Formats: sequence, structure tokens, C-alpha cells
Amino acid sequence: MEPTTSPDQLLRCLQWRYATKRFDPTRRIPDATWQALEQALVLAPSSFGLQPWKFVVVDDPALRTALRAQSWNQSQVTDAHRYVVIAALRTTNEHDVDRFLQRTAEVRGTPIESMAGYGKVIKDFLVKGWAAKDLFGWNARQAYIALGQLMTAAALLGVDTCPMEGIDANGYDRVLGLHGSRYATLCACALGYRAADDKYATAPKVRYAPDQVIERR
Repeated sequence: MEPTTSPDQLLRCLQWRYATKRFDPTRRIPDATWQALEQALVLAPSSFGLQPWKFVVVDDPALRTALRAQSWNQSQVTDAHRYVVIAALRTTNEHDVDRFLQRTAEVRGTPIESMAGYGKVIKDFLVKGWAAKDLFGWNARQAYIALGQLMTAAALLGVDTCPMEGIDANGYDRVLGLHGSRYATLCACALGYRAADDKYATAPKVRYAPDQVIERR
């Protein structure tokens, strides 16, 4: 596939992106743009391809208000056009693996019996691998990959974002009815367009020099 974005364009988008503190509540993300961003979440990579996550798109104003109360009253929760809560599986088991293999068979037209060996590799990892001691932590790391992909895709499409970890995850679970489910809230992401008076929009990015964070061997 030929590149559709030049290196300079990519860097301009990433320089333009910042954790938006104030959103313009009157601006809406076009439907086609939002559909592409939802697909960016669906297409996010995960270990073994298991996709141990759920993305809750919260549009209901009452739910947004309730979530804002669980977010130390941060205005992004209610002012951004879209708000996505990212949840991960509390654990992963052999049924999750079987579900993934079944989906693989459907999409690729592959006999499910031919994937028995691969399924065993995944199931053994869940029981004996390094992640077995903290499967929720492992699933959470996969979900943060999806968050990163969403934010990068948004920047490329000129949509502002703010990742939200300053939240009461347990309170989010309560508001969204996740208590007692297999999923638990990790974080959220507000998406929309920056307000004209957000002073952070023009603040220079503070990053360490490349030679301090990139090691070459």
C-alpha cells in the first residue's frame, strides 16, 4: 500500500495533538469521521488478537453528567462531543480463546480444527505464561494500545482528544452497570474540538530530547 500521509504531515498532526482541557460544546464530529474513529478502535491490535476489551460510547447526557461527578467534575466529560469509556476483561479464560478461534474461522474461512494447536498455545499461556499472575493487568495493557490508536487516528483526522485517567473507575462501573460483569473500567477518552480559549492549545510540548529516550545499539 502506498503511504497516504507524508512523514512531515504525520509529525505536524502529532505536534498539533495535545490533551485538550477545554472542548467547544457546540462543535460536532462529522458522522463519517466518527465512524472511522470507531473502526480505529475495532482495528486496534492486541496480544494473540484476543481483543479483551469493550468500548462504551456514552452519548446519553444524563450518563455523562453522572460520569462527570465520578471524574472530579472535569468539564471534558460533558463538553466533548463524544466520550468513550475503555473497559477490559477482568480475566481471560479458555472460552474467550474458543470465541476468538470461532471468529477467526468465520472471517478467514479456516476449519476451526486446523487451529487447535494455536488455541492450545494461547490457553497454555493464560495458565502458565508470565501474564497468568495478573490477567487483568495484561488485558489492560492491550486496551491501552487501543487508546493510543484512537488518539493517533483522531489527530490524523483533525479531531481533538483528552485521555482521562483522573476518574473513579469503580464509580464508572457503578454508573455504567459494569459491576458484576466481566468488564471493568480502565480509563476514558473525550473527543471533539478544542475551545478557542483553551490556553494549553498553544503551549509548547515538553518532551525529552530524542537521544535521552531513544537508545541505539
